[in-house]
Amino acid sequence: MKSSISYILSSIRPYRDVIVFMVTLLIANYFWKFTMVGDENGDEVTWFGIDITAPFEFMACHVADAVYWIVGLFRDTVYKVGDHVIRYDNGVGTSIIWGCTGLKQSFIFMCLILTVLPYKTINHKSQVINSLWFHKLWFIPLGWLCCYAFNIARIAAITLLIEFHPDWFHFLHDYLFKYLFYAMLFGLWVIFVEKIRPRVLSH
Repeated sequence: MKSSISYILSSIRPYRDVIVFMVTLLIANYFWKFTMVGDENGDEVTWFGIDITAPFEFMACHVADAVYWIVGLFRDTVYKVGDHVIRYDNGVGTSIIWGCTGLKQSFIFMCLILTVLPYKTINHKSQVINSLWFHKLWFIPLGWLCCYAFNIARIAAITLLIEFHPDWFHFLHDYLFKYLFYAMLFGLWVIFVEKIRPRVLSH
């Protein structure tokens, strides 16, 4: 029995980073999904019943302002309705709510980097772990900036593309840009695991 467990552990060792990534991604995603509750208009967002609407409202308004400015660079037919709605003269528009803030992806990215562990047995392990944590402390905010920029870019792109193709919205929002966002998170994670962690462990 012991040898079987050892065999299984040795067999999955080359894939343990990917396994940890997938498990973390699923847990973080479902933790967010089942603990963060908000209505369609973003009028109220709660976490375990606690009202945390304010930061989401602030970010939704900020994202709407940024997207409106970017779209306005390309189209003079766009206008803003209230704090959240961006609309064209032809009536096509989009509403930016709490789920459009990119905060969920920023949370998932933080979880992915926090669960990156030093799997190598080396001397002065505590010093290496501390060094790895130091690198996490600057890489996570960098990743948040990437999430912020990508989120603004994706919503601006969706808004531009739906002016004459409103039927594209579902595909662009729920599939294409959603999975591109997660592909970017995966790319950032790969950079940390394959470039930054080995450099730390080699010292």
